[in-house]
Amino acid sequence: MQRPTSRTTLQDRWQRNNRIIAKSYKLKRSLVDEFKKACDNQGVSQSSAISELMNNFIESNKIKSS
Repeated sequence: MQRPTSRTTLQDRWQRNNRIIAKSYKLKRSLVDEFKKACDNQGVSQSSAISELMNNFIESNKIKSS
């Protein structure tokens, strides 16, 4: 098997191996612009901020088993 040589191919393989997927959402531009500014001000990536928000939401909304 030949090794991938292009950056895109290596990146695609890494994402596939790490179960990374792309999602698309429709949001108001003003919200997206403010979110980008806030992330830039805090020095965090937008994807890490969204991941943290998702994890916090999941944790706070888990159904407690009896």
